[in-house]
Amino acid sequence: MDVLLDLLNSRPLVNGEERDALRDPAEGKRWAREHGGEGSLEELALLRRTRDALRDVVLGESSPEALSPLLEGVHRTPELTSDGLRWTLSTPPHARLPVEVVLAWAETEEELPGRLRPCANDECRLFLLDRSRANRARWCSMAVCGNRAKARRHYERTR
Repeated sequence: MDVLLDLLNSRPLVNGEERDALRDPAEGKRWAREHGGEGSLEELALLRRTRDALRDVVLGESSPEALSPLLEGVHRTPELTSDGLRWTLSTPPHARLPVEVVLAWAETEEELPGRLRPCANDECRLFLLDRSRANRARWCSMAVCGNRAKARRHYERTR
């Protein structure tokens, strides 16, 4: 699930300016390799498409069916071992990491429905995975976005 959040949050706004970790081929290659990918240009292009499609699905701007093209030609094969049942993922090498991210999204939606969401700060582009019992987390970071929102509300009340 960490790779899911890392991909969704790979294009943050920093001081009002977008920083895309996948735009520059060298930086994108490093990002992909840190997450188990190969870092090829083809993989980076597919990661960017996956990120954009997932962002739209999480924001409710697209239905989950929009992710279908990312899973074309992908197969899971069951394999019985002495440890039990294991599933093997079959996909082109450049598509393995993007497919794993889509599968992580599906697992998150199944295990923690409604807990993957955008930060409530309008000036932030990051997403959060609410793991709290009450399911009331609103900000990607309480120290940054939460503090700003609370300071803004306090300023408005005291003005």
